[in-house]
Amino acid sequence: MPSSSEGRIGILAGGGSLPLEIARSLAARGVAPFIVLIDGEADGDFTGLDTTRANWGQIGRMIRSLKQAGCTRLVLAGRVRRPDLARIKPDLGLFRALPTVLRLISAGGDDRVLRGVIGYLERHGLEVIGPGEAAPELVARAGSLGAVAPDAAAEVDIALGLAVVGVLGGFDVGQAVVACGGRVVAIEGAEGTDAMLSRVIARRASASAACSGGVLVKRAKPGQELRVDLPAIGPATVTRASEARLAGIAVEAGRTLLLERREMAARADASGLFVIACDVAPVGAAARAAAARVGAFDGAELPAMLLRDAAKGVGVLAALAPNVASGGVVVVRGHVLGIETGEGIAALLRRASGLRQWGSRRWRRRDGMLVLPDALSLTDDDVAAAAAGLAGIAVVEQEGDRGRLAELAAAARGRGIALAIAAGRGGV
Repeated sequence: MPSSSEGRIGILAGGGSLPLEIARSLAARGVAPFIVLIDGEADGDFTGLDTTRANWGQIGRMIRSLKQAGCTRLVLAGRVRRPDLARIKPDLGLFRALPTVLRLISAGGDDRVLRGVIGYLERHGLEVIGPGEAAPELVARAGSLGAVAPDAAAEVDIALGLAVVGVLGGFDVGQAVVACGGRVVAIEGAEGTDAMLSRVIARRASASAACSGGVLVKRAKPGQELRVDLPAIGPATVTRASEARLAGIAVEAGRTLLLERREMAARADASGLFVIACDVAPVGAAARAAAARVGAFDGAELPAMLLRDAAKGVGVLAALAPNVASGGVVVVRGHVLGIETGEGIAALLRRASGLRQWGSRRWRRRDGMLVLPDALSLTDDDVAAAAAGLAGIAVVEQEGDRGRLAELAAAARGRGIALAIAAGRGGV
């Protein structure tokens, strides 16, 4: 637990209540924090606390301000959107860091980016600590938060959700799923938990009133960098879960933050939802996307990044196969942007097209792959939608696909995109 004798702690503050809760927790224990509020992100009321503001591009200002304030340790806390390099206001510190920044955003995967950010800050003399270390009372302990408990059906959904998030961890996919009736109906991609719940709300609004129940399940990914990406839920999560007509929320004990705990418990009880933290067995070695042989349908050369994107998508489908019958995955520059769970390929492509990776405002033309478990369900309209923003489509070849693959290859050529074939992943 931090103490005043260990030096001052800085907080790089994004949106939501977490930065303010950490600041108040530290101040209550006599550790006066210094807070750098990120323009366009931080939205808490930090009145009475020692703060300054900085744009995402002012890396030099951030580090200089923290050091001048006497900070030796730093907490990265709060919700942030992926920075758009075209819109930030750079200072000399960013230009000096530019080779590192470009290397990080091209690495693929949020975990790699975040580990790189930590390494950069620590090379500049700031020890990065986790929110749970700065404010341990925010970390979930095993047990129910409110008065409602899960029933037997919810216990089944909780176990399924924890298993699915665990196997997806090796692919740096999101931290949350929604499971209902023993099947996964939504998987968090690059859009975040709130947007995933919005999808569930929209789908249920267009379905029968009987379409209700299920559990939002969140857990840390295996090997996740917990100092900057610890899963968290708060009152807004409970509200969204209630709007989605879920039965409750389950999180991983010891590796999840509970924000505004008292308000969250009150909302859960008022909505008849359970909120429970579960002890979770560690997941073994992270899954890998290797073993897929990917190449262009016509034998042409494909860029290495596209082949890697295709292989990652094939790996995700294979990891999901025992529990989830996904219709496809969108992977762009190593980032899994979205996974289909019943809404259809067209909806997946629409959803993914509104997302971006670190450092870019939107998809760049000729980036990324739509990866499918077979060729039979893909329509010509889907090919056209993929061609509007992606470089190609990759299909896991199954017995009987060859004729349809030839048709798709012609359609893809007509749209100016590649068709890749993956083999060697039986059971996908």
